[in-house]
Amino acid sequence: MNLPLDLLAPRALWLLGLLAPLVLLYILKVKRQRLRIASTWLWQQARRDLMARSPFKRLVVQLPLILQALALIALALAAARPATKGKALTGDHIAIIVDTSASMSTQDPASGKLRIDLAKEAAEKLIAGLPPGSDAMILDAGRDTRIALPPDRDTRRMGRVIDKLSARAVEGDLGAAVALAVGRLKQLGGKRHIVVLTDGNLARPAPLTSSAVPIEIIRVGEPVPNAAIVRVDVRAGEDPVLKRVQVQAFLLVANYGDRPRELYVTMRQHNASDTLASRRVVVKSGEKLPVVLTFNPAEGDYGTGLIFDISPHDGMAVDDVAYGRVPAGRKLPVVLASAGEQSPWLRRALVSDEEAEVRAGPLSEVLAAATVPHNAFVVIEGACPAGAPGGDLLIVAPPAGDCLGALVGATVEHPTITSWEHADVRMRFLTLDGVHISKARLLRPESKRQALITTTEGVIASDISTSARFATLVSFDVGESNWPLKASYVLFLRNLMEQARRHRSSGISGPALAGDPLRVTVPSTVGEVQIESPGGDKATLTARNGLAVVPEVQRVGLYQVSWEKPRPGSVWIPVNLVSAAESDLTSEPVETAGPEVAVKATHQDIEAHHDWSWVLAITALAFITFDVWYFTRRRRSLALGRGSRPMAPHRSDTRAEGAA
Repeated sequence: MNLPLDLLAPRALWLLGLLAPLVLLYILKVKRQRLRIASTWLWQQARRDLMARSPFKRLVVQLPLILQALALIALALAAARPATKGKALTGDHIAIIVDTSASMSTQDPASGKLRIDLAKEAAEKLIAGLPPGSDAMILDAGRDTRIALPPDRDTRRMGRVIDKLSARAVEGDLGAAVALAVGRLKQLGGKRHIVVLTDGNLARPAPLTSSAVPIEIIRVGEPVPNAAIVRVDVRAGEDPVLKRVQVQAFLLVANYGDRPRELYVTMRQHNASDTLASRRVVVKSGEKLPVVLTFNPAEGDYGTGLIFDISPHDGMAVDDVAYGRVPAGRKLPVVLASAGEQSPWLRRALVSDEEAEVRAGPLSEVLAAATVPHNAFVVIEGACPAGAPGGDLLIVAPPAGDCLGALVGATVEHPTITSWEHADVRMRFLTLDGVHISKARLLRPESKRQALITTTEGVIASDISTSARFATLVSFDVGESNWPLKASYVLFLRNLMEQARRHRSSGISGPALAGDPLRVTVPSTVGEVQIESPGGDKATLTARNGLAVVPEVQRVGLYQVSWEKPRPGSVWIPVNLVSAAESDLTSEPVETAGPEVAVKATHQDIEAHHDWSWVLAITALAFITFDVWYFTRRRRSLALGRGSRPMAPHRSDTRAEGAA
């Protein structure tokens, strides 16, 4: 049964137990003082009370007793904080969580407003109903939750914070927001409450639950049919007719509506109005349709940004557009640098790849050359320089000492290979059975997980990758083994070159998602970069060891990262949403767990309270004041009665009575 009245602090009702001592005081006999008097005729009632054996007397209902009992009842109820349920939200401490994920940017068909605006209106109504004495905290729940306003009692400040909230092109995670709110509220005493304002479209639909704090979920927005680009991948291929480099864009278009959608999928370059490719497709209800767009790039197109669009647009526009980058092409620049005599086995394996441009030379010349591309695959033989240029790195037969975190130790004769890391991308599709090595240096990597090839004596090949580059260390000269005569040797180098192509095409961290940190690989000699967002905002970042990191990006689009020293350069970084969970705007219930979680719509009454304890406190004070006045009034009348004297008869009247 849903009662209209609730007690916010029911434990305070123990104060009603004080009624018993109050009544006891009124039925206990008063211990009177013994006095000698002339007659007991007027004191028969008092005499009977003294002669009774019971210490109690009959309860006589008196006005002071009634007033004091009513005051005590009012005080007990006031301490229990009675409240009526209604649309205003009160309590000691309240957390208001506003979902600011991408789906909240959808236009609601019923009201014509964005879902985030509906959530903000509901939050403002909650804030307007907060009475003095209550505080509220506001949480901005996107990919990561941030506290927009710590617990505060200023409703005007709360309103200004709510007005600044906006939907971001990120996936939502309300579970983390609720956990943060519960952790903060558990540190505070009194009545606690959490209100979540969301549309229910969550990328991480973990059950919202809390055993410590009641949670109320208010849903905003109506179901909306939506079409979206939920995946994008751009690669460099070959035109089967022209036999030249071809850019191939693979898109996945989803229809979250109840009827088929006819869409036009287009591709164009950034800052260009001409369409590079276009396709008309019909996507069935609930279907995800793959779409391939291609074009043949010119020499100046490599590295530029691409924009993919589906039209006509719908209520959620942020997922109708996706971004990519023209790959650098299949021709991989490879630099082979040797500290001593160059091994022919390395060069033969590298030039066997028809899509590689190999340049070889002494180590001193290569390291001093300023023409080494920052994304080239660099192979160094017989040395381990700390500041090697280029991108992916392979070091073969280094000298003893430290090499990018791995310690190169003593030489061992005829080590026997016992195992190799099958799961590593460098060791795919190959076997080292039958490979014999005459001598090799033992390696001690920073972690045992970095070992690639292990012998009976120890590790002879290791992963030495850093946060900025993909690097591999082989501790022996391949010419002093029969490995070049095995197919596994060619497969090993081909795996390394394919990884270098992939990193050169998309960067070591790959395409970025909105809400994630943005990691950009730059030349190792670059110390400072400038980043420009899709909105035109510019910022300067510090690059360390060939890596620049933007802590968090909230907008989708193309970000340009540029640098001036030692040589000018720039790169475009695409940032996308591509989230099927955020783009599915159909009506699905918010998953909850536990009896302390309630889900409602915005048109329903918000389960909150009007606190009436102040009214009862004033009533109790009025009863006490009246009782004090009544008691003091009787005392004053008695004092006046005892102090007055009877008037003496007039002398003339006395004489007349005597004469008579």
